[in-house]
Amino acid sequence: MSPFKITEPTCISFSGGRTSAYMLYRVLEENGGLPEEAVVCFANTGKEDERTLEFVERCSSEWMIPIVWLEYTSSGNKFKTVNFHAASRGGEPFSELVVKRSFLPNSVMRFCTSELKILTIERYFKSIGIEEFQTMVGIRADEPKRVVKMRDQKLMPLAMAGVTQADVQNFWKSNSFDLELGFNDGVTAFGNCDLCFMKPMHQLMSMIADNPDRAIWWAKQEEMIGGKFSKDRPGYSEMMKFSREQMDMFDKSEEAIACFCGD
Repeated sequence: MSPFKITEPTCISFSGGRTSAYMLYRVLEENGGLPEEAVVCFANTGKEDERTLEFVERCSSEWMIPIVWLEYTSSGNKFKTVNFHAASRGGEPFSELVVKRSFLPNSVMRFCTSELKILTIERYFKSIGIEEFQTMVGIRADEPKRVVKMRDQKLMPLAMAGVTQADVQNFWKSNSFDLELGFNDGVTAFGNCDLCFMKPMHQLMSMIADNPDRAIWWAKQEEMIGGKFSKDRPGYSEMMKFSREQMDMFDKSEEAIACFCGD
């Protein structure tokens, strides 16, 4: 059976990137539309690029499918449903979580991913009466470290089908619309959680050099808590200061760490 076939309760986790959007397209293609057992969820952290939000909305309208927009909140059921117009754009869900925890997420304790994405989706499914479901994520065959990490946790139809980044890019090149974000070091730039601390240092520096204002929110979180997102790296305020002058000192072979957020 095709890995894109859905026959039981399934969350199609749409990160807002090209890869997960292509996965969604393949699901629609293989199932003759969105299966009634499936729910497409976009968990918004408030740190996505505006063009990412526009792309999510465009996929919904172009393909005529509902996409559930979710956000973490520290009150009530710890999630809320929003839409394109009401979605946070200033990092509010993420900042609210940091205040709630009183410390910053890091590569060892990635509670941002678990709370803002995974648990927010689980709480939503529970609210609609679905206790058990599978989660389908957009991880490709050419992401072996991520495949190994999530092999027993998530459905990865793109990996099972042998889909690579080249396949994804070729699809969007011939499609009638695309995510209006270019590429940075071979991956979509400025997308999911713009300056996520899981991204390679040289990529963060490149993005900050492109627009130093991107680092302001991240620096404010570190200042508020009195710590850093990563003990092995400079703080975001420091990155702003020397991003343009000292980019070459960072290892360009460093890879992004495997994360649920995806592309």
